Amino acid sequence: MSKNSPVKPKKHLGQHFLKDENIARKIVNQMQDDSYKNILEIGAGTGVLTKYILNDKKYDLTVVEIDDESVEYLKENMGFTDENLLNEDFLRMDLSTLFEEKFGIIGNFPYNISSQIFFKVLDYKNQIPEVVGMIQKEVAERIASPHGNKTYGILSVLLQAYYDIEYCFTVSEKVFNPPPRVKSAVIRLKRNEIESLDCNEKLFFQLVKFGFGQRRKMLRSALKPLGIPNAFKEKEELSQILSKRAEQLSVQDFIQLAKIFEREREAEKE
Repeated sequence: MSKNSPVKPKKHLGQHFLKDENIARKIVNQMQDDSYKNILEIGAGTGVLTKYILNDKKYDLTVVEIDDESVEYLKENMGFTDENLLNEDFLRMDLSTLFEEKFGIIGNFPYNISSQIFFKVLDYKNQIPEVVGMIQKEVAERIASPHGNKTYGILSVLLQAYYDIEYCFTVSEKVFNPPPRVKSAVIRLKRNEIESLDCNEKLFFQLVKFGFGQRRKMLRSALKPLGIPNAFKEKEELSQILSKRAEQLSVQDFIQLAKIFEREREAEKE
């Protein structure tokens, strides 16, 4: 196929292609961390973000794109090869072998897998110092939400434990083809200085998961499957915590709860 008749990628995986060049440039400009050289773009589509990343010579770009037609389009029109354009499913990739050094992530993330993308980022958090993504506005608000807010949830706590979150700007549905039924937003994650939490991280994750699993219930009920130590029920301070709902606890509250939970568990074994 000649460059005069390029493939036109279809919408896939819930993705809507950005057509506003100014928004595209603005998104790429959110990449501000200079501690890494490599960038991984997720779902490049027709390359509207890609060309601005390539124009910024300080980064080495690798693209992961699952759609075969988009892959052909990018190779035909932007000069990508199999070395820097990976025709794979990002969610199934082993990112630990992708780069020898730390790398940033950027993309117009497909709405229906955006949360899964961020959970995968958490798995490789010590390799990924920065993420800039355009996602559904409601998801962006949830990730950036402080505790005490009804939109605050599992992803809010887990990401905020390891990243500083910035809600950058809202994007109108009119700048996409096809236009989605909802507004979008650009969000930036900047890795904080916490290499590991000051608690049992596995237990921390469990407390957050179970706490929000039944978010309308008090933690006393929501955490029952984890086996609440008897000592919890006898201490006024802990009783007050267990009388709250998960959305009322900050990241530090969950960390503290994990520390006390583990300590009391061990005490019961003695």
